This record gives sequence, C-alpha cells and structure tokens, in this order.
Amino acid sequence: MLAVLFIGAVLAYVAWTIACLEANVRKAKAIKVPVVRLPIDSNNVLWILLQPQVWKILDALPIEWSSYPRFVRFSRRGWYFAERATIHEQIGPVWALVSPVAINIHFADPDTIHDIVTRRGDFQRPIAELKLLELYGPCISTAKWEEWPRHRKVMATPFNETIMKSVWDESLRQAKGMLRSWVTASTDGIASYQKDTRALSLNVLAATGFGKSYDFRGSTEPQIDDEGGYRDALQTVLDNIILLMLVPFNVLCKMPKSWARIGNAGISFQKHMVKLLEEETKALAQGQPGSGAIMPSFVRAADIHRHESTAGSPYKVTKKGLSVDEIFGNLFVINFAGHDTTANTLAFGMLLLGAHPEVQAWLAEEISIVTGDSLVESWDYKELYPKLKRCRAVFYEVLRLYPPVPALPSIASNHTQELKISTQTLHIPKGVNLTVNLRAMQVDPAYWPDANSWLPSRWISNPAPPKSPTAIQLASEELIIPSKSIFFPWGEGPQICPGKKFAEVQAVAVLACLFNMHRLAIKKQPGESEEAAVKRATECSNDVDLEMLVRLRDADRVHLVANEA
Repeated sequence: MLAVLFIGAVLAYVAWTIACLEANVRKAKAIKVPVVRLPIDSNNVLWILLQPQVWKILDALPIEWSSYPRFVRFSRRGWYFAERATIHEQIGPVWALVSPVAINIHFADPDTIHDIVTRRGDFQRPIAELKLLELYGPCISTAKWEEWPRHRKVMATPFNETIMKSVWDESLRQAKGMLRSWVTASTDGIASYQKDTRALSLNVLAATGFGKSYDFRGSTEPQIDDEGGYRDALQTVLDNIILLMLVPFNVLCKMPKSWARIGNAGISFQKHMVKLLEEETKALAQGQPGSGAIMPSFVRAADIHRHESTAGSPYKVTKKGLSVDEIFGNLFVINFAGHDTTANTLAFGMLLLGAHPEVQAWLAEEISIVTGDSLVESWDYKELYPKLKRCRAVFYEVLRLYPPVPALPSIASNHTQELKISTQTLHIPKGVNLTVNLRAMQVDPAYWPDANSWLPSRWISNPAPPKSPTAIQLASEELIIPSKSIFFPWGEGPQICPGKKFAEVQAVAVLACLFNMHRLAIKKQPGESEEAAVKRATECSNDVDLEMLVRLRDADRVHLVANEA
C-alpha cells in the first residue's frame, strides 16, 4: 500500500512539474523569443545540493560539453562559463530559459544591456532569489529599489580616494610577505597560490577596512590566530557559505564536529561584527580616530537611524541610516564580495602569468621603467598607480575571461516593460526574470578578436616598441576602456560595485611588487615538456566551479615556482 502511495505521489509530482513547465513555455513563446526547457529549476534547494555531485560524475565522462543536450547543460549552476557565447551565437542575442518555476530571459546585446542596467526602477534585482545573501541581515544586494539608495550611500562613502593610499600600501606589504614565502618555498614549488592570494586579499581588507592588521603567512606556515578569531571565523564562513545559507547556525552547531565548527564560525563572526561596531562607536564618541576606513560610515548610519526612529512616531518607517541588522548584513557583503572576488581573480592571474612568461616580461618592462631603482617601501600611490597601465591590462584581461559573477539577474517590475532588441520590441510581463549574460558579452568574437585567448596587450593602444622601449615611449601607451555594455565585471549602471577602485589598486600593487624582480614558472612534472606543462596549466585555468563566484576548481593540481628574474 505504501509503495502504491509513493509511486502515485511521484507520478503526480512529475505530472504537475510538466504542466507547470509547459504553462511557462506558452507564456515565454508569447513574448516571441526562442525557448529552452529546463525540467528542474536552478534554485531548487535539493538540486543545489545534489548537482555538484551529479556534475562530478558527468565531468569524469569522456563527453564534450557541447555534446550534452541543452536541458542538461543549463541545469548546471554557473553554466555561463563553459557555454561562453555559444548559445547566443546559435539562437540569437535573446532567448528564454524556462523551468516549471520561472521564465528567465537571457540577453547578450550591448544596446539592450545598456537599457536594462540603466532602467533600475523597471528592472530590479530579484530580491526573492537573493534572500540567501541575508546571512546576517538585510543588505544592499537584497534591498528593494526604494530602499537601495539608503544602503548605497553608506556603502559607497568609505570607498573613496582617501582610502586608496592605505589599500596601496597594505597591498604592497602583503605582496612582499607573499613573495618571501614563495621564494623560500620547497623544491616542490608554492604549496597553494590560490590559498595564498585569499590570505593576502583578506589581510588587505581586514587592515584597510577594519583596522585589524595581520602579517602574511603562507598556506604551509603555522597560523598564530586563535580558532574563532576574526580572520579564522570569516575564512570558515566564506569557505562554507552555501551550507550556511541553507542551514541555520544553531542547527549546524548541534551536528557532527566538522559541521558544528562551521556553525560556530558563523556565530563567532557575528560576535566579531558586534564588537567592531561597539568599539568604533565608543572610539568616535571619545573623539578617537577609530579602527578603519569602513566602520565610521556604519557608525554614523546607525546613529542617524537611531535618531530617526526616536524622533518619529511609532508608525513612521525610517528612511535614513541603517539598522544594526542592516549594518551586519552589509558588513558581511563587503567581506564576501570585497575579499573573494579579488582573491579569485589574482589566483587566475598567477596561473595564467606562470603559463605565459612573455607576458611577465612585458609586465616587468613597464614596472622597471616606472619604478626605477626605488625600493618597494617608497612606492607612492598617486605617482605610480596611474603609470602602471600594463598591470591594469593584465587584471582586466583576467576579469574579461574569468568574471567573478558571470551574469547579472534582474526582474521586470511595476508593470509590463518594453525592451528593444535590434528591430524587435519585446513586451516583458511583470515578474519575468531577465539575465544579462556578462560572460557571453566578454568573449563574444563580434567584439573581441581572438576572444578566447588571454591577451593582456589587447588593452593597450599606441603600444611601445616590443624591445627596450624608452620611458617616453612607454608613457605614450594608453589603456583602452571598452564600451560598458561589453565589459562590465563590476556590474554597470547605478548599481555598479562601489569597491571597483579598491580591487584595481590592490591588484596593481600586488602585480607590480611580485613581478618587479621575480618571475613565476609552472612546476613541471617528471618527464613533462614545457608545452605539456603549459597545456596542463591552461586546462586547470578553464576548470572552474561557480557555487557563488567563479573560482578554480582544483588550483593545487598545478604548482608554481617563484625565482628571481
């Protein structure tokens, strides 16, 4: 009897799923766009947990990505990376991915993308889907359109030019520490450049943003932090973010030891945020400078919010400042987005530079001429940063091929919205999801010659002669800034990431310090040729996962060696 009931329930669920899918297909076809069916919604919690294991099996099979049916390919979280611009080349610049739960229209057309990202009132963030980011409270990523400016004002205030010198100086200090660790590494090479770039990026953010200074320690060096300390807790949270978003902290704490440690880290990090806010509030009240550049903005926001709440009637909705929960939510987003995005980009950059010694030489040529014989400790941000154009070119080219967030979601709001794409006008019903395919635009051969190759020199116009350029010839080089509708790794429009300059300054400082007098090389395996080593590194760079951000799936299968030039 139970077996019959179970089979009946399964069949009913399948029938209901098919009926919902086909109903959404009819709605999508009414918009007059090509349709791709997806039997399981990508935001299905069970599928989120299962799909990494399913794709681990599929990846082990000798089957090319393009050979899988579309409904299989698009069931993978982060399919944008492997798909490149292929789907848009095949069926056009706009098409709909339809599941039993939702219609998601994907775009890869510059003019339409510009229209979508600038009309933020009409195409707002899909707050329901982003609620998982509220790990510690409401934040800028999940704020409604009318609430978003309040969050943005507080978030953007600290990320101004006054903090950039501190970012530059701390990035150089951390890069020097990382370089020392790498040069003294064993004959097996650098143990884990990916872990090291994460440590560096976390240390830079902790020091410049929150006044917590740490010396760089490599992945094989003994760590001196207490378990549960600020850095340890944050690192554990970031390493297990999907689990923490799906399972409450207190539930994890009651589970087996490894899971309990993750739950305790989530609680510990919240305690550290409470302490940071309390210490900063006390310092500013006493007229002291405080701990870092980011916290004062939040303290002022909390003060404004408190006064507004006190002054208003009990029925008044506060429209200024941020509540304590909103401060914690935004502090987490800063740590998550401001740390892992740059760290992952630097890891890709180290691997690619190791595989391309000619790019290292090209980079070092600029660094040598711009910095001269001066010591790293004396490098001045305002003088040197604008001149290191090739360093920025390397960073941009990594971001072009490996954007941390490969697609930007939104949802049609208020009412049916019109969008023009070529000669066609689309009528997008309220509630339909839209996705700007950033990854496809940044590798579209229509806009990028040799689109899938890593070529940092594409970002430089009026290039200096390839051999022994003079300082004057090098100074004449210009950094190419392409259309914001075909290159936008930080997003675009009113909601562009406020930490863009922070990331650029950090990356340029790190690259300049590392490649001033040192070079990276691929550690060859016994009997391996140079060509085979480069091929292995290239395969590693294109083997990514996207649980939350694009990152190397198994960076440690390729080891790097650092040597003096």
